[in-house]
Amino acid sequence: MTISKKRIFQLRTEFFSLIILVCLLIIFSIASNYRFLSYENLRAISRLLPDLGIVATGIALLMVSGEFDLSISSQIPLCSFLMIQMLMGGFGEIPSFLITVCVGAVLGFINAVITIKGRIPSFITTLGTMLLWRGLVLLLTYGYTKPLIGISKSFANAMVSEIFGVPIQIIWFGVIALILGLILHRHKFGNWIYATGDNPSAARAMGINTTITKTICFMIVGILSALASVIQLYRIESFAATQGIGFEFKAIAACVLGGISLRGGVGSMIGAVVGILAMQTIDTGLILAGVPVFGISTFIGLTIILFGLIITKTRPASQ
Repeated sequence: MTISKKRIFQLRTEFFSLIILVCLLIIFSIASNYRFLSYENLRAISRLLPDLGIVATGIALLMVSGEFDLSISSQIPLCSFLMIQMLMGGFGEIPSFLITVCVGAVLGFINAVITIKGRIPSFITTLGTMLLWRGLVLLLTYGYTKPLIGISKSFANAMVSEIFGVPIQIIWFGVIALILGLILHRHKFGNWIYATGDNPSAARAMGINTTITKTICFMIVGILSALASVIQLYRIESFAATQGIGFEFKAIAACVLGGISLRGGVGSMIGAVVGILAMQTIDTGLILAGVPVFGISTFIGLTIILFGLIITKTRPASQ
């Protein structure tokens, strides 16, 4: 497929994704007697969306490079646990935060090394590390929660405060999506990501180090998982071993809804953001529409399959 055709396809997929989002907004607004578009609900969405959204932007980059990371759902509670343990041990919040982010990068690096050097599909690698890190967290905590106490107001404000009524978490999300979008679409490293995901052999023939490219993408996911874990820790003011459960599939689903190919080499950050908004819209809209809590996952699954089929039908046969 030529570059011009890929761009046309990408724009067409983003357009369909945007239509899906608009349709969801209309449906859930009507179903909830327009409570969905109320200031209180939009404010709540702005506080909740970044938990998944920040990580999903990194997953978008990784999927374009042709890989997956299912371990984010375990990286989040592990990093959150490390952060709260360091705070309880007397470490300052900034040093604790920096160490947590570094640990996230290491977790991503481990996934990259096992996947690339071991020549194991990333799906299998990260499925294994997902279970490994989750088991480690449960072993260390016995599933108990830990309250977050004695925190600095200034650092907490940087994580979960509001600016002119806008939750700062959504600003974090917007800035990160913008930076990653510029890298993906305006920087040569973005070209490396697309080339690596589209055809690794051809990318290597052009002199692109696909190993470094994929490793950096894995590490970005780990760093963003660590950041999301800290934001969530300060938002709920406690640690819970159940943090992040289900994020791995929701992040991938959001990217697919945004038009990112499961095979790599196709997708955009704009599409990913639209997909993330669509996922949060489905989640919140079903609750406001009165769908029983235990049935929400069923409706989310059916919706993802439906819209996934719609988007797939817009994709050329070669993709």
